[in-house]
Amino acid sequence: MAGPKWRWRWGLSGPGRPPKDRVIGIKFGNFSFVPLDENGLPLQSEPLYLMPDELEALRLVYLEGLTQEKAASSMNVSRGTLWRLLESGRKKVVQALVEKRPLVFSS
Repeated sequence: MAGPKWRWRWGLSGPGRPPKDRVIGIKFGNFSFVPLDENGLPLQSEPLYLMPDELEALRLVYLEGLTQEKAASSMNVSRGTLWRLLESGRKKVVQALVEKRPLVFSS
């Protein structure tokens, strides 16, 4: 699934410094995880959305085993930004599991 790295960032809007591009190592595409009930039917609840940079931060640190410093360098962001991405991504994943909510990924 590995391919050329690509850049992603939030849209430009409002005052202030424009956001930096984040280097994403894998093209994830659009997909979702939906919890099922005991009959195998999807549960209907409000989905949570995991952004590409949050998923990339989780992948680099927890799957690839990189330090936060190396993962931040790989994504072209500060270590503080990577820490915030990890915190946000972890919260969304745990919230989806505990509250049985769909988890949606889009690039």
